[in-house]
Amino acid sequence: MSSRTAEPDVNGAEPDLKRVMGPKLLLLFIIGDILGAGVYAVTGQMAGIVGGIVWLPFLVAFIVATLTALSYLELVTKYPQAAGAALYTHKAFGIHFVTFLVAFAVICSGITSASTSANVLAQNLTGGLVANGWMDELPSTGVVTAIAMAFMILLALINLRGVGESVKFNVVLTLVEMTALSIVILIGFYAMTQGEGDISRVTTFEGADDKGLFLAVTAATSVAFFAMVGFEDSVNMVEEVQEPQKIFPRTMLTGLGVAVIIYMLVAVAVVTVLTPSELATINEAEGRALLEVVSKGAPDLPMDRIFPFLAVFAVANTALINMLMASRLLYGLARQDVLPRSLGKVSPNSRAPYVGIVFSTLLALGLIWFVATQSDSSIVGALSGTTSLLLLAVFAVVNVACLILRRDPAEGFFRSPGPTPAIAGALCIFLIVPQISDRDILEYQIALGLVGIGVVLWALTWITNRGVRAKKTGFRDIEHMEDDAR
Repeated sequence: MSSRTAEPDVNGAEPDLKRVMGPKLLLLFIIGDILGAGVYAVTGQMAGIVGGIVWLPFLVAFIVATLTALSYLELVTKYPQAAGAALYTHKAFGIHFVTFLVAFAVICSGITSASTSANVLAQNLTGGLVANGWMDELPSTGVVTAIAMAFMILLALINLRGVGESVKFNVVLTLVEMTALSIVILIGFYAMTQGEGDISRVTTFEGADDKGLFLAVTAATSVAFFAMVGFEDSVNMVEEVQEPQKIFPRTMLTGLGVAVIIYMLVAVAVVTVLTPSELATINEAEGRALLEVVSKGAPDLPMDRIFPFLAVFAVANTALINMLMASRLLYGLARQDVLPRSLGKVSPNSRAPYVGIVFSTLLALGLIWFVATQSDSSIVGALSGTTSLLLLAVFAVVNVACLILRRDPAEGFFRSPGPTPAIAGALCIFLIVPQISDRDILEYQIALGLVGIGVVLWALTWITNRGVRAKKTGFRDIEHMEDDAR
């Protein structure tokens, strides 16, 4: 008789997804999703806020992310279905509109994250062209913006051909991401052995705008949070994971731990190689921050010619996954009749949700153009900050949902310790407050604008359903909102 835990039958008479992910593949999926574009995008901005202790906000963001991850683990092992935050919100509150807001906020976070990745990619690509002598000097912001927008169009064309996720391909891309970040770490230590680095800088605090240590670290943590997100995406893969109740807790927590160790080592390499004056101006480099480390730390090695293209490859993976997720969720919401049905149209040839892909791409292009026209704003900073803002709001709701759903008698396999969800929810809200996080008002404007677009679409659907179809607007099968797009 087998001692293996019986797999939950989440679909009833319907066929289940194939469970292909064991602990190793799930770990690489989580690590790859967290690493992504985050560290490339925000390290320079964080260094401009706190100076040499740039590793500390990464650590604090890790703590907040881990506390929230415990709530996700309690919920995903209790409800092993694919819809993630939207499912937990629906089960906890039972209010269709609240569920919709959470689902659309997740969609918007994917679009803003992909837009951030597109800009980081453009900056590393142009940096690589300059390093190899194929371009005389770094191009203007307008050229970088045009490259980022062209990349978003390329992603749409790829998605329109019906490209889906491949776990094995994700393994390859994750290894590329880890290789690129390992180069930065090794160069930092190499610079120290050559007498070119100063390890004492890791304890140097240089706050911007006369901020004290607490406020500066808090502001930098709200920025660093963008680099820690991604673990939550794995809950949407739960129906493709072998024995999820058994392996999810330790695998997700291990993935978060590996990611933060890599991030902190990268941060140490950055402040070791770059001088305080360079740290003060590195914020202007935005997505090129790690390239600056490679170029200065090992000028006699050809790494500065190779690294930018490794970064491009890694960042492209993040953007592709985010846009796939956004278009799939748009498709799922349209099939649920809570967004216009046209957003759920599928190509008869490629089987891709082409209207959702086009709509999400247009939103991304509009975002990139809008932020680029704001002369006082950093494109990468505004878009990455908006992503973390949206997800912090979603995480706050999930933590509250975790507390509410503890009253559900359904059997769970993991329980977040004591009041941990309440603490995590409070910390998420704390990092959202403008006076504390010191966020640019533009981030709130972008987030509200994106969610406002969703609310308008919801209202149009509600009017159509009531007036034309004589039916209520509500989710029919929230548990498997994404399945048909796999």
